[in-house]
Amino acid sequence: MNSFNDLFETYNWDETKASIYAKNTTDVERALAATKRTLEDFKALVSPAAAPYLERMAQISQSLTLKRFGKVLQMYVPLYLSNECSNICTYCGFSYDNKVKRKTLSPMEIMQEVAVIKDMGYEHVLLVTGEDNVNVHVDYFKKVLELIRPHFAHISMEIQPMDLEDYEQLTPYGLNTVLVYQETYHQEDYKKHHPKGKKSNFKYRVETPDRLGKAGIHKMGLGVLIGLEDWRTDCFFTALHLNYLEKKYWQSKYSLSFPRLRPFSGGLEPKVEMSDRELVQLICAYRLFNEEVELSISTRESPNFRNNIIKLGITSISAGSKTNPGGYIVAPESLEQFEISDERSPAEIARVIAAQNYEAVWKDWDSCLA
Repeated sequence: MNSFNDLFETYNWDETKASIYAKNTTDVERALAATKRTLEDFKALVSPAAAPYLERMAQISQSLTLKRFGKVLQMYVPLYLSNECSNICTYCGFSYDNKVKRKTLSPMEIMQEVAVIKDMGYEHVLLVTGEDNVNVHVDYFKKVLELIRPHFAHISMEIQPMDLEDYEQLTPYGLNTVLVYQETYHQEDYKKHHPKGKKSNFKYRVETPDRLGKAGIHKMGLGVLIGLEDWRTDCFFTALHLNYLEKKYWQSKYSLSFPRLRPFSGGLEPKVEMSDRELVQLICAYRLFNEEVELSISTRESPNFRNNIIKLGITSISAGSKTNPGGYIVAPESLEQFEISDERSPAEIARVIAAQNYEAVWKDWDSCLA
């Protein structure tokens, strides 16, 4: 099997969806009682049949998370470098057809943003750009990494998928983690939401984590944009992808995120709504399925939701986020990728975490320990 796509093509979306919705209480109870859970168990845990078992799922999730990660939450913050993008995506403020002012940060502007982020206390930064190979390319990323590497213990990237050789060029510059969200595993809907640009190539995108694994990336992040398609089915395929990657690229670490479709300039209404209760169910299902995976929650979610999710399985959380290039100080009015929901400062979030007897950790790991 050369890539995940080979495995993925053996599955049928409609049949997989039907099998999830066919799960019953017996399947759920079997999954809850298991000591090591399978993909079939995961289907049961995200199925409608599992809804009445949410409290029990939450208790198990909390216990498993405490055992593996303790009472700590890693704090991270995004640094948006550019809103240049050559793709048309129906759900994104950076979409090529959204006629707005574009901006890519210069080295001086990047350091102005870094200064603000460091003042917040952060040692872990997530670099984010639109997907544009003209203005934000491998050489640009090399310069950025070289510039900011002395200032952070951990650097993550959420940028356009690249070739294996590109990732291999970036790792010596201090790149630790790469996040690449499939958006949806429904191929027909994927084409509908990505009609133009390199991102329209489903196969190239779905095989990106394979290239990351071959490049020896320390950690990779997966996820779908919840709201584009049936979330239960999309998240099963995310679990399938994670399971495949862990077996093939066992030396890498993995994280999962749960971005729900949020408003942006020109907005797209979700095809499928996901309630807060269902998001809790999903988070717990992932934890019961995989005790090792890191689970991340962003400022897309409301303050109340984030306050209440701290003990249920999450291991990393963002705070004080700006989703536009230069949003911290350089160009606060530039185009946002999406609207955030939780606008509290990192210090406020740290106090909320402390009030629940957990500790906010401001960095992931030091490269000297790798």
